[in-house]
Amino acid sequence: MNSSKKVVLVGHFGVGKSSLMRRFVQNTFSDNYIVTIGVHILKKEIKIEELNLTLVIWDIEGKDDIQKVRSSYLLGTSGFIYVIDPTRSQTYERFNEEIDFIKTTYPTSKIVSVANKSDLIDIEEFKNLLEQENISIDYFASAKEGIEVENLFQKIGLKMVKNV
Repeated sequence: MNSSKKVVLVGHFGVGKSSLMRRFVQNTFSDNYIVTIGVHILKKEIKIEELNLTLVIWDIEGKDDIQKVRSSYLLGTSGFIYVIDPTRSQTYERFNEEIDFIKTTYPTSKIVSVANKSDLIDIEEFKNLLEQENISIDYFASAKEGIEVENLFQKIGLKMVKNV
């Protein structure tokens, strides 16, 4: 059986949304920072049990407020991957607010959160900081090193297909 789902990467500029997408779809990484203007779309097929699931991944331009993202980019989204950069606190200061906005505005969509660039921090120390801020992150990934990238896309695929 085949299915297709739209996944949108959201978060501030420079958190590594494009890098996560390229690592997942093309298994590549570049240190050259190129700003995404508008939206960049790639596809990749994954297998969730007996289902072939095509993820249509939308990498949208970074915004410091998800409510400033063009609503047309978000229409029809089955899953969101919310990306933060643990080396820049401004990328997660409004995390809970933004997650609440997604849950309220797109109630049937699934969400996975990820701290990209985890290769640059002490993860346990950062987890303690997040706990103090009452922030819950699902994955600590590194697009550069390829750490947890496959898992986070598999997880959003599973959540969308199994409705969990």
